[in-house]
Amino acid sequence: MLTNNEIKEMVKEKYGEIAEGNSSCCGPTSCCGPKSKVVDYTIMQDDYTNLEGYVADADLGLGCGLPTEYAGIKKGDTVVDLGSGAGNDVFVARAIVGEEGKVIGLDFTQEMIDKAKENKEKVGFINVEFKLGGIEEIPLEQDIADVVVSNCVLNLVPDKEKAFAEMYRIIKPGGHFCVSDIVLKGELPAELKKSAEMYAGCVAGAVQQADYLSMIEKAGFENVEIKKTKVIELPDDILKNYLTDEEMNIFKENKIGIFSITVVGYKS
Repeated sequence: MLTNNEIKEMVKEKYGEIAEGNSSCCGPTSCCGPKSKVVDYTIMQDDYTNLEGYVADADLGLGCGLPTEYAGIKKGDTVVDLGSGAGNDVFVARAIVGEEGKVIGLDFTQEMIDKAKENKEKVGFINVEFKLGGIEEIPLEQDIADVVVSNCVLNLVPDKEKAFAEMYRIIKPGGHFCVSDIVLKGELPAELKKSAEMYAGCVAGAVQQADYLSMIEKAGFENVEIKKTKVIELPDDILKNYLTDEEMNIFKENKIGIFSITVVGYKS
């Protein structure tokens, strides 16, 4: 079992490589297996290409949903994107808030921040900002955001309770969050779970859905609701690397698995 610090360093290293174009993870090239068994599967990503504000260079294929679709962002809002990567959701949110609003992207990988700033220069937005920092200690003042979004990032954060508490702190009274994230239902087979923890992305750090929702409510959010659920189908090519035929059948029949959920919660 990896320690929290080991997970953080692994994630930082992996996403630094992705930002520099040297690797991929749970996007077009999956990292859900040993490097010698990497396969081409886009198993989590949703399609952004038809959304206003879409910037192709900012889409690294690392998401697992479309949080802006259910975020209720309005013109003039201040939006914070946690784990903003190369800026994909930031630029989509900017198309909604317009020139009257502001969008802040936060990422703890310097390479991602650098890439996001390059993309910002290309589109020329002045009300978009990218900041280096972690989600467990967000470097923003209290009550700054009307809306917080995040896409397939919180499952990678070791201290999720602290992350949700920080989200609550930076959201204005009456504001809300909308995140797409990875959760589990049922206990994953030991070998599959062990392999996932070796890689940034996929299911490393994901928790049971019930526990995930409980953490959100514990942070103080109200009217918590799952807006969308998507089954993450791990291809048989991947499962066969870790499970016997009998284990694969049990895994599928018992509806054990990995899910993407898009969830909202409100601060009173």
